Amino acid sequence: MNRIKNITPADKAAYQAAKSRWDSIAKPLGSFGLLEEMIQKIAAVQGTADVDISARTAVVMCGDHGVVSEGVTQCGQEVTSECAAAIAEGRSNINAVAAAFNAEVIAVDVGIAADVDCGRLIKRKVVYGTRNITQGSAMTDEETEAAIVTGMDMVEELREHGTKIIVTGEMGIGNTTPTAALASVLLDLPPQQVTGRGAGLSTEGLERKINAVKRALEVNKPDKHKPLELLQKLGGAEIAAMTGLFLGGAYYRVPVVIDGVISAAAAAVACGMTPLCREYMLASHCSGEPAGEGLLAFCGLTAPINAGLRLGEGTGGVLLLPLLDGALALYRNSHRFDETNIERYAELK
Repeated sequence: MNRIKNITPADKAAYQAAKSRWDSIAKPLGSFGLLEEMIQKIAAVQGTADVDISARTAVVMCGDHGVVSEGVTQCGQEVTSECAAAIAEGRSNINAVAAAFNAEVIAVDVGIAADVDCGRLIKRKVVYGTRNITQGSAMTDEETEAAIVTGMDMVEELREHGTKIIVTGEMGIGNTTPTAALASVLLDLPPQQVTGRGAGLSTEGLERKINAVKRALEVNKPDKHKPLELLQKLGGAEIAAMTGLFLGGAYYRVPVVIDGVISAAAAAVACGMTPLCREYMLASHCSGEPAGEGLLAFCGLTAPINAGLRLGEGTGGVLLLPLLDGALALYRNSHRFDETNIERYAELK
């Protein structure tokens, strides 16, 4: 955890060098919009205008939640084990999408309630499922910190193996409930404004979920100004591990992509712990869950994709990769003003 204190700003000189390269292309200034900003941001993270995202990994953190016992999901938490194994073995939703864009996928057990018999699932378990947040804290201080450290260590390992960009993903039946609780506190909004149907709850199920979030807030009395304690009281092992991915990305200088609302909650907690983290984050899409846009705004980010996505596993995050590839094709290969007779565009005042 001491690494968090040593996070430093991204490279502003590399950011400006990338901007100058964009501005040299024979096109209207800024005309590739948010994607230009994202390439500049990656340049700042990597410390060079020669941006490289050729090696990409989606990291799917997996964990269970005691709040499932409150009837806030359509299915039981045994599904987490099944889906985690499917992801690890390459046969789930994220694997199909990631394969199209040359992204590796790894699944990490940080908090599944059972031991999963799957050799390809990375075992970093810190807890056998979190406790029911309607009755008290989800995790102990030690479990929370261990999950965060797991995420940070994963970034270090991936960087050593050549990964240039990380996409965050999660698998955990019931995890939109702790996410709604976190969002309610971080955004200062009542539970009914930030709690969605998740994987497809009925109206009756949604009401149970909202009431569960209300009880969790009443019992735990969380403080938005104490992000680590907030995560310990209301979060989950996989949410804490994703928080660690964002903190690790900032410490080890690897850009990290936010996926949906659960990933965004983890990113928001990371920003609460150290605001410098946002310099190392990229938003991919604005989740179809009601807290999605607000959590991204909390991080000071705007997503280029707004398609009502809510599948999870990192699937929406991976969809950012071809957009970045397209932007880099233009950034690297298009004709430039000094190679043509095209007059440079004046910068708008």
